[in-house]
Amino acid sequence: MTELLHITERVLWDAARESGTYEMSTRGRTLHEEGFIHCSLRHQLRSVAEMLYGADTDPADLVVLVIDSDRLTNPVRFEPPVPGAEEKFPHLYGPLPVDAVVNVEEWHP
Repeated sequence: MTELLHITERVLWDAARESGTYEMSTRGRTLHEEGFIHCSLRHQLRSVAEMLYGADTDPADLVVLVIDSDRLTNPVRFEPPVPGAEEKFPHLYGPLPVDAVVNVEEWHP
């Protein structure tokens, strides 16, 4: 299992639990709009959270989804955020089934 992480707004995760799938790519962009769901590895999470949410979001409104990659049915590709970048981030190419989320952590910046 590779542990993948996705930071999101609590209200969006609550809605996904009711529907059975999570389909937001990143802040304000859906899977349909972006083509994949942005994820990160543990060491990448802080910089991703700061870039997406910064100081304008109450940390209490955010959660970190801990995803078991073995439970995913859609492909995950590690890709650079921009061409030529050295660091690669995991991208999930399809909806995230809620049963692939093995833990939901509070976000503590």
